[in-house]
Amino acid sequence: MLISLVIFLSPAPARAADSPAQQQKMLETGCDALVHQVAAIPGNGPAFVQSYEAADGQPLAPALQNAAFVYDNALASIALVACGKTAEARRIADALVLATSHDRHYHDGRLRNAYRAGAASHDPLELPGWWDAPANRWDEDAYQVGSATGNVAWAALALMTLYDTTHDRRYLDAAASLMNWVATNTFDAGPPDGFIGGYFGEEPQPLRQSWKSTEQNVDTYAAFSWLARATGDSHWTAQAQHARDFVAAMWNAQEGRFNIGTQNDGRTLNAGPSAIDAELWPLIALPGNATSGWDHSIDWTLQHHRTGAGFGFNAAPDGIWTEGTGQAALVLQARGHGQDAVPLWDVLLSQRAPSGLLYATPNERIRTGLAIGPTSKNADFDYFHLPHLGATAWAVLAAAGWNPFTGRRLGA
Repeated sequence: MLISLVIFLSPAPARAADSPAQQQKMLETGCDALVHQVAAIPGNGPAFVQSYEAADGQPLAPALQNAAFVYDNALASIALVACGKTAEARRIADALVLATSHDRHYHDGRLRNAYRAGAASHDPLELPGWWDAPANRWDEDAYQVGSATGNVAWAALALMTLYDTTHDRRYLDAAASLMNWVATNTFDAGPPDGFIGGYFGEEPQPLRQSWKSTEQNVDTYAAFSWLARATGDSHWTAQAQHARDFVAAMWNAQEGRFNIGTQNDGRTLNAGPSAIDAELWPLIALPGNATSGWDHSIDWTLQHHRTGAGFGFNAAPDGIWTEGTGQAALVLQARGHGQDAVPLWDVLLSQRAPSGLLYATPNERIRTGLAIGPTSKNADFDYFHLPHLGATAWAVLAAAGWNPFTGRRLGA
């Protein structure tokens, strides 16, 4: 995505001769699981895939029972392209396209953080929710009905992946609509300038989340840059530069890592926490890091995020985060640490649920140390031992050697 030429890549699964057998097994079983998830939704039209499955005979929490998170679905669509399964990838991408213009309230191109899982056949598109019998009311999750900047950018990345693969202009136009919303509604010029977290809660006046995230600015940089490459429009280049400047400002040269972002004021550095996505994603999404010293964040990650044979969400983690372990496997391969990735395939394969999806964590529960939203009273953003679409998609991307920020295989 970071050079001026678009290189068309065949979406057949990677099968390098020197790939470990376990890596190939992860690719094949992961692709099969993603295809099965899409095929289970009746028809051939637009569809959202449920993010989590019940496990161990216990029902899902009400908020997860019919929730298809945009981030997970965007990842799954990209991973399906890497699997060579374009038809299945398009079903999800087509649902994302519909969502840009079929909202029950907004008409500005934004996406919600989640939609009702299943065929996307209603107008407006349905949002997740559940009946609260004791309160005699229909409830919705405040995060799910909000719009996080990073989730919108990931949807744009999925749509650009399908645009490069199919040359269907609808995907390019929808991605541009999404990123126009990001540029118009989430940019904050106050130092360090960059894109804020987004909006939390229901319409008509969701809460503005003014903190800025390293990870989300990586996402926006990648989407803006891809649009610039595809269209030649300097507007997208300028927006990408804002995001890049923020990520560069978050580099902590003294510690050899990226700070996670800012605090709620959008100005004050949030120097305490560490998140593995903020540490690793810049290395495969942004250009010019080979001479900037950013690869030292790999050393930081290996030292501070390792737990057992895998990786955790935060520094000094309390358990393996499967999704982050997949991210590490991809970045380690991309940055010349392929041997460090080899043991991770067994870790990932060990997390296969009966459906083929990977558990979000082998632990009953792991903590991120972060809050779900501004109304949280504590750090309530946790992962649980549940089969997870997003974790599976990241494992597939790693096994395929597919960079979701560029739409290219590693080394291409």
